[in-house]
Amino acid sequence: MKISPAIAALVAAAILLIQTGHIAAADLPSAMIEAPVPSSQEATIPPPQEERGIWAAIAYSEIDRKHGFFWGADKRQEAMDIAFEHCVNAGGEACKVVEVFRNHRHWNDDDQTGFPYYPCGALAISEEQPGQITPWGARSAPTRREAEDQALRACKAGEGKCEIREWVCT
Repeated sequence: MKISPAIAALVAAAILLIQTGHIAAADLPSAMIEAPVPSSQEATIPPPQEERGIWAAIAYSEIDRKHGFFWGADKRQEAMDIAFEHCVNAGGEACKVVEVFRNHRHWNDDDQTGFPYYPCGALAISEEQPGQITPWGARSAPTRREAEDQALRACKAGEGKCEIREWVCT
C-alpha cells in the first residue's frame, strides 16, 4: 500500500505535535494552554486534616421514599458510602446522602475542623402523595429529640403528615 507524500507529512506533523505537547484547542485561551507547571516546592499542599469521631450518615431517594442509614464509621466518607449503599440495596433509584453527622470518640476529640459534633440524626417522611415528591426532612442535632424535632419541621415545610422514619445516635 502506497501512502501519498501529503498524508505522510500530515501524520508525521501530528505525531510530532502529540509528542511535544503542542496541541491546543482553538477555543482555549493561550494562558490555559501554556500554563507553567509548578515546581515540587511551589506545589506543596498540606495534607488534609484528620476528622476525628464516630461518623454516621443518612441517604434518601425522593422518588421512591427509600432510605439507608449507617453509623459507627471511622471516616466521614465511609459512613456516606455505606449509607448510600444501604439506600440502593433497599431499592432506592435516586439515592443521595442527605445528612452526615458525628460523635466524639473521646471527649477531647475536637479536631478544629469546624464540623460540629452532633451525635444524633433523624429522617422524617410524609405520607405518600401520588404524582408529587413526598415531603421529607433529615437533620442532625446534639440530642435525639432535637434531631427528630428539626427533621419533622423540615418535613412539614411541605404538605402532609410527617412521621419519623428512622433515627440514630452514635
